[in-house]
Amino acid sequence: MHSISNYIRPLATLTILLIFGCQSEKNYADIILLSGKIITMDKTLSIAEAIAITDGKLMAVGDDNDILRLRGDSTKVIKLQGHAVIPGLIENHAHPVSASVSEFSEKIPDVHTIRDLLQWIHTEAVKKEDNQWIIHPKLFVTRLGDMRQLTKQELDSVAPHNPVFLNGSYGGFINSKAFELSRITDTQHPGILRDKKTGDANGMIRQAAFHLLSIPPEKKLSDEERLTALQQLLQLYNKVGITSVCSGSGGQDELSMFKRLMDRDQLTVRVFQNFRIPFDTKASLEELMKTLKAYGYKTGHGNEWVKVGALKVVLDGGMLTGTAYLNEGWGPKAKEMFGINDPHYRGELFFSKKELVNIITAAFDAGWKFTAHVTGGGGVDTLLAAYEIVDSSRKINQKRFSIIHGNFYTKEAIRKMALMGIYADMQPAWFYKDTNALLRILGKQRMESFHPYRSMMEAGILINGGSDHMVKLDPVASINPYNPFLAMWSAITRKTDSHTVFNPGQSISRIQALQMYTINNAYASFEEDLKGSIEVGKFADLVVLSNDILTCPVDAIRSIKPILTLVNGKVVFDDGTLE
Repeated sequence: MHSISNYIRPLATLTILLIFGCQSEKNYADIILLSGKIITMDKTLSIAEAIAITDGKLMAVGDDNDILRLRGDSTKVIKLQGHAVIPGLIENHAHPVSASVSEFSEKIPDVHTIRDLLQWIHTEAVKKEDNQWIIHPKLFVTRLGDMRQLTKQELDSVAPHNPVFLNGSYGGFINSKAFELSRITDTQHPGILRDKKTGDANGMIRQAAFHLLSIPPEKKLSDEERLTALQQLLQLYNKVGITSVCSGSGGQDELSMFKRLMDRDQLTVRVFQNFRIPFDTKASLEELMKTLKAYGYKTGHGNEWVKVGALKVVLDGGMLTGTAYLNEGWGPKAKEMFGINDPHYRGELFFSKKELVNIITAAFDAGWKFTAHVTGGGGVDTLLAAYEIVDSSRKINQKRFSIIHGNFYTKEAIRKMALMGIYADMQPAWFYKDTNALLRILGKQRMESFHPYRSMMEAGILINGGSDHMVKLDPVASINPYNPFLAMWSAITRKTDSHTVFNPGQSISRIQALQMYTINNAYASFEEDLKGSIEVGKFADLVVLSNDILTCPVDAIRSIKPILTLVNGKVVFDDGTLE
């Protein structure tokens, strides 16, 4: 793959060898990390040997001899034994609050084929009483090995007496019993899909019709149960090297949960909390401004642990349910997978360009960073058109507005983003998991614009790495895997979960992949002076690796594991490898 010789500078040319005094009144370190390979990710991409930490911040970075001069009687010394150290990894888009309780009551099945799925449904039906719901909270048939849609008859055969709902976020599937118990007789509802030949409901359902389902409310957890679950998930994040996270959607409730963990000294991950505010889309600019001001927040409010993030809207549907808003119709092959009878159907668009302009303008004027969930190229173009209109009067270039997901970026979209300074919040694990299914549906030509990392970086676009983690706790088996080393490996190699390589010309270097999960994500939250690289004065958020990400065999990158994670100079994960 890529040579790293052009990306790193050896210790002999390091210019930040020893700086102290101005950062702390102490003249000795609380902790020293010694005899390692410190991949600083600073602007010169320098490499060091050792680190000194005091009061939760980086006191000095340099060679062993210089750093040892800062050793005091109470200094803790950790010998790195040559292991590589990187800045704490930043997860740019996840949903930790909801993910943390997704397996609170029972483990979600890890199914890989339709046979696995039907077997699980049958097992649940045997255990449950008649008329009790069987629900999979996040199921995408495009990620099953069969790569085909289910039939209502298949679900009925394994659960004739139980309603079944397979939730795919922006679409899903229900069986006959779910229709019956929900008393859905009007199958002309646009969210109920029908067989083109018979006109009968085929079991496919879009998000617009989810409210028709008579699903009983979920068991209400106590505040203490929710906090405990969240704390435990954040510790799992620490275990894969994550020290900061952008909580992708929520509001005051989520913000208060993180604050309560912080007040208890139980928060082991720094948080940038996005807000999704329910707007009246027909409201005037003045009314929108009034709504935002009533919240009493804006981007950046908070402290070094918990901050208010961006204002977020959901612009279109999802790739894996055929509801992402594309530049042209989903085409004939989408019928088999998504039940789309009209080949010209482009997907769902929830805001008009005019409505977006009003909301973006209000966000700008009220001091918010703005972002939007967009999964299709048509949605990307709609959002960029709205950004252009706002930019013509307000100049958004330095506001770090972004596009969440995006997925499909044409050359023209890339040009516009670079011109306006729009960031791209992307999920390499989606490339890993979803390329093959989308390639089968959309074809190679249309997929040329899918996750074009190299083209975007060469144009000067800052790409932020994230996972969209929502369901399940395991870092790899989660519906959206949150293991950042798997994601970086996929972006570097362009390999998918079927071991194929797609569009290798869009691969990026190891350093570029690391930047996506360190300094780039620090820029996204306006915190590049606080974290994202190993430099004097920044937070001591660090990860010691089992293998050197810059020199190990490329396919070993996905198997790298942190052996030690520090946040604010405090050990939050330790596998016992180091003394």
